[in-house]
Amino acid sequence: MTSATERANTRRITGNIFKGSVGNLIEWYDWYVYSAFAIYFSSEFFPEGDSTSQLLNTAAIFAVGFLMRPIGSLLMGRYADRHGRKAALTLSIMVMAGGSLIIALTPSYSSIGIMAPIILVLARLLQGLSLGGEYGTSATYLSEMASSGRRGFYSSFQYVTLVAGQMVALGVQIVLQQVLSEADMYSWGWRIPFVIGAMGALAVMWLRRTMDESEQFTKMDTKSKESAGTIRTLMKHPKAVLTVVGLTLGGTVAFYTYTTYLQKFMINTVGLEKEVVSWINFLALLVFVVLQPIAGMLSDKIGRRPLLMTFGILGTLLTVPIFFILEQTTSPVIAFLLMMLGLVIVTGYTSINAIVKAELFPTEIRALGVGLPYAFTVAIFGGTAEFIALWLKDIGYESLFYYYVAGCIAISFIVYWRMAESSKASHIERELETEKL
Repeated sequence: MTSATERANTRRITGNIFKGSVGNLIEWYDWYVYSAFAIYFSSEFFPEGDSTSQLLNTAAIFAVGFLMRPIGSLLMGRYADRHGRKAALTLSIMVMAGGSLIIALTPSYSSIGIMAPIILVLARLLQGLSLGGEYGTSATYLSEMASSGRRGFYSSFQYVTLVAGQMVALGVQIVLQQVLSEADMYSWGWRIPFVIGAMGALAVMWLRRTMDESEQFTKMDTKSKESAGTIRTLMKHPKAVLTVVGLTLGGTVAFYTYTTYLQKFMINTVGLEKEVVSWINFLALLVFVVLQPIAGMLSDKIGRRPLLMTFGILGTLLTVPIFFILEQTTSPVIAFLLMMLGLVIVTGYTSINAIVKAELFPTEIRALGVGLPYAFTVAIFGGTAEFIALWLKDIGYESLFYYYVAGCIAISFIVYWRMAESSKASHIERELETEKL
């Protein structure tokens, strides 16, 4: 039977993971609201041109936000490795609240001219700074707080809350589409979700102040603390850094393609109604969320590498056919099933990528090691996926994007094929064993 001490410890772990995860949800909600509502506010900031050109401009700003993520990872990762995961997570949510509030309150182009898109860019840079710090620190915190043998399961909640943030954004969009006219949505209704995001971030800031710090950070020795969170210390782990870049490349392109860009693809290319597409996205992401802890739990039993290999093989072979079939369909049901197939494939990456990266680095450099190479890769490839897709569509070569996605996944497959099983060489477990000796 489970002792009272074990039950109390489980409740403590679950409570802390919830506090870390719900903050992650709000961070990603604020990030995805921009993409979800771009179809409504793009004309407010970029009044010239057709709908594709307007979306191209907002997609460019979406990509610009990603450029701040490496800086955010560097600053917040260093802060987390030197001052604690709790402190860094609280700071990141404060910055995100500020970015969302600025977007909500920024006047349109017709009111203040060129200053409108400039302010939009600045707010997006703040959000990118926050999110860059959130990923590495959150992945580190969840991995360190989880109990041995269940790290894959618990760390999968990073993507549960990440995708849940997108679902909440879509849910808000669906509700607003039902209660507001299309004219109101274009005029002022798009501001409501940014206000919600700013308020939610402030609530989470208070919640995160009550989290426990991870024991692995608090038990870090004095010598390790002196070198914690520095680039010099990170460069002592070149193989781990390159592994993070390689395993992230295909995963981030596939993830943003199937979750962010696909909404616009279904509207602009397939020709489905905005409201129908919102429901397709919401239902597909709901199933996707449920898959994450299942796959994470599976990785605790069979290892992380088999799931990554499955994603690499299926993503390389099936991405191009999925998009060509989707391009020709007129059925919302078929569109949903094709999106769902893509998300099932991507689950092999999303469910475990956080724990795999965390297992590659020691405590004194874990937040920076997980976050910085990941952020650079996402900024270059994930953040530009939507822009590249829209640009290729604009010049008449949209189908080249399908091959681009498949090619990125193929490169990552080579990394998965060559890498060792991270759960068997985990720095987290190794450090715990050393403490017991």
